[in-house]
Amino acid sequence: MGWWGKVLGGAFGFMLGGPLGGLLGAVLGHNLDKGLKDLPENGLPSPGDRERVQTAFFTATFSVMGHLAKADGRVSENEIQMARLVMDRMDLDGAMRDTAMRLFTEGKGADFPLDEVVEQFRRECRSRRTLIQMFVEIQLQAAYADGRLDAAEERLLLRICRLLHFPEPLFRKLQEMIQAELHNHQGAERGMQLDDAYAILNIDPSAEPSEVKKAYRRLTSQHHPDKLVAKGLPEEMMKLAQEKTHEIRQAYETIKKARGF
Repeated sequence: MGWWGKVLGGAFGFMLGGPLGGLLGAVLGHNLDKGLKDLPENGLPSPGDRERVQTAFFTATFSVMGHLAKADGRVSENEIQMARLVMDRMDLDGAMRDTAMRLFTEGKGADFPLDEVVEQFRRECRSRRTLIQMFVEIQLQAAYADGRLDAAEERLLLRICRLLHFPEPLFRKLQEMIQAELHNHQGAERGMQLDDAYAILNIDPSAEPSEVKKAYRRLTSQHHPDKLVAKGLPEEMMKLAQEKTHEIRQAYETIKKARGF
């Protein structure tokens, strides 16, 4: 039985506990808030720990996304559509999609415990920085659903980054990447532009070929779907990671072609 089946069956989900367990329990009608258990500080999670992290990732992703959508005082149709698009890209089935939308709605509530939810998510992830980065990337993509990042959304994202101990300079790099990806998607018919390719790889246009290759390999490794799932990314989110690695590859090939190496 996969992680989701165990959550629905109550055979695993109760182990999550804390505010994340409380949120998931509220939308599923289960009593999951049984307290926290310690996880190992380092290394890959055991199968049971991995399922727990997958549950935490899923719960935090959609509830925080709902809270972020409300940051400017109202939830736009674009923001709702972005949440649905993420679910479409994950190919969620009926039960998971319904749960994700309910978590999104919980996140919009005035009493949503953002600090506690994000803090627990950080503790569950422990040293899995690539997992935390994937979470921040998804939230940034949601924030840019309407094509821009307003001041309230930016403040909230920076607050989330502080809670996750995620450096602001790295957040700014991710922001540039998301902006480049958005620009690339908007002009997909013309092909990827060189400026967007450099931004997606997080490198300067003056970078040496060796630096370009190094950046490409580093980003490909960070977003490798199998590695992320091994660290606790829900299997359903593998498609998001696969899309990301495809875009990274496209950026690398664009620069290679333009530079002739």
